[in-house]
Amino acid sequence: MGKNNSSTKETAPDDDSKDEPLFPNFNNFFTEVTLISKFTVNIFKNIFRPPYEFNELLKQCYNVGCRSLPLVGITGFIMGLVLTIQSRPTLEAFGAESWLPAMVAVSIIREIGPVITALICSGKVGSGIGAELASMRVTEQIDAMEVSGINPFKYIVVTRVIATTLMLPVLVVFSDVISLAGSFAAVNIKGDVTFYLFFAQVIESLDFADVFPAFIKTFFFGFAIGMIGCFKGYNSNKGTEGVGIAANSAVVLSSLLIFIIDMIAVQFTSLFQ
Repeated sequence: MGKNNSSTKETAPDDDSKDEPLFPNFNNFFTEVTLISKFTVNIFKNIFRPPYEFNELLKQCYNVGCRSLPLVGITGFIMGLVLTIQSRPTLEAFGAESWLPAMVAVSIIREIGPVITALICSGKVGSGIGAELASMRVTEQIDAMEVSGINPFKYIVVTRVIATTLMLPVLVVFSDVISLAGSFAAVNIKGDVTFYLFFAQVIESLDFADVFPAFIKTFFFGFAIGMIGCFKGYNSNKGTEGVGIAANSAVVLSSLLIFIIDMIAVQFTSLFQ
């Protein structure tokens, strides 16, 4: 009889399985959105609250902007070169080869330049911020700031978010100019177009509705990259594994958010055209 009772207890179903959520990933999604929303609100609360960390802000602007120029410049030049070379045969088939500078300029300024540059910065800057803040959390540097009376959120998070928001538009403008230079080089591979004629067609093809919305949305791209990178790094789990997870998830989530912002910006600007 004792053996039968023990076997009955061993085979009894576990009642804890009833407490598991039906859609755990669905619940985690809304939890993540809520935490990101609170994190964003906290950023805006601390932006205008003294003291202001100007020295740290300048340092982060240098790290985000100047150190990203070589990668952004090389990518922009190749982007303009490849886009021009790939577009030439199609335009030649329709006898519209003279439209090549205008088509490339509109494509780069309106869409390709801002999005590609933002994705590059998401991989370089976003992952760097996520890994840096996660390592600071692991080594308890953030806890040490709190003990010493320093506001770590304002010193670490706010300065980096402002730096990415201000520097990404500058990087996009730099990338657009380099891309047009690459396009000019590609046009002259099989032709002979003067510098003045090429950029005269470029300027003539661009309108205020092409340049201004594309420039404005880069501020939102920069804010998304800095905010997601700081969020993942600042709230990472303690441990060396959390550093890698924070860097990886910062790139993935910020890249997804860039596409969402771009989709909203395109739909919004189309209402006024």
